[in-house]
Amino acid sequence: MAPNLPLADMPRPIQARIHIEAMRHNLQRLKAHAPDSRVWAVVKANAYGHGIEQAFEGFRAADGFACLNLEEAQRLRELGWRGPILLLEGCFEPRDLEWCSRLGLWHVVHHDAQIDALSAHKTQVPHHVFLKMNSGMNRLGFAPERYRAAWSRLNALPQVDEISHMTHFSDADGERGIAHQVATFAKHSADLPGERSLSNSAATLRHANAAGVAADWVRPGIGLYGASPDHPIHQASDWGLLPTMSLQSELIALQSLKAGDTVGYGSSFVAPHEMAIGIAAGGYADGLMRSGSNRAPVLVAGVRTHMVGRVSMDMCAVDLRPLHAAGVNPAVGLEVTFWGQADNAAVLPIDEVAQACDTIAYELMCGVTPRVPKVAA
Repeated sequence: MAPNLPLADMPRPIQARIHIEAMRHNLQRLKAHAPDSRVWAVVKANAYGHGIEQAFEGFRAADGFACLNLEEAQRLRELGWRGPILLLEGCFEPRDLEWCSRLGLWHVVHHDAQIDALSAHKTQVPHHVFLKMNSGMNRLGFAPERYRAAWSRLNALPQVDEISHMTHFSDADGERGIAHQVATFAKHSADLPGERSLSNSAATLRHANAAGVAADWVRPGIGLYGASPDHPIHQASDWGLLPTMSLQSELIALQSLKAGDTVGYGSSFVAPHEMAIGIAAGGYADGLMRSGSNRAPVLVAGVRTHMVGRVSMDMCAVDLRPLHAAGVNPAVGLEVTFWGQADNAAVLPIDEVAQACDTIAYELMCGVTPRVPKVAA
């Protein structure tokens, strides 16, 4: 019969350490770039994979929380948040408005059906809505030439109290910039009363002093979580941002290779000479990217190295030659940091790992799977 051990006594070594103090630091950095604006802390997608509970602790000093769905909003209320909560895509069906009334949520209005639902909604407390303009992103929002008509419809409804204005930038992180969208937004919302919200992380950090960008609210997301919104133009450290997630594990085996030996499925890595590799507990079922096979950087005992062979479901292999060069003796149990901060304070920026995997930091953060414990650090 198998031993009757509690699950806590049989842990797998991989975990995502969530750095609450780094969250607080990053929030202050974003605030410093928009000192005259209030800040929505964007916590959609389970706080970019960090967990709503951890994000709530890290971003308590924000002026409001912006999320995607009612479950996230309800969790914030259960955690004790009494300030503004904004649903970034608004209500998906009319009955969601009942929850907005019950939880005191602000919500985005970006198409006519949402206005129709509001007009039929019975509520004792009028709603605060954010009317969204499609100024060039071409995802959500009213076309600029229809924006004033949408505002007029909302303004006539007794179910609506305040109407704020918002848009979203498509190229705040790149060469095209935001001037064309700022001009469109300004032209078609001119003289309409209400607060404004324009800037995401990239616009807050890169364009805070540009004409027409100053607004009542900014909506930083990725910058709060310690990644650069315009990597590789800027590193996170260039903006003074700290990593908020460290995905860490351990070496669970060592292998000695001879010249010509191969590693992993498909034998995609061939040892050029005698060398040592380590096997780490972490694979694509944990959130590592298979596209990082043979190239993604890794820290082992704080020493930078890289993956060799294909990333598999539960394991990956790493080159241990840099450890020998650094005077570190390879051993089972050594700490492996897939991104974030190692115990010796060495940092592997998540943006660099994402670039090696042909993706972005957002996908890595959001891709950490439920089987990986998230531990507040």
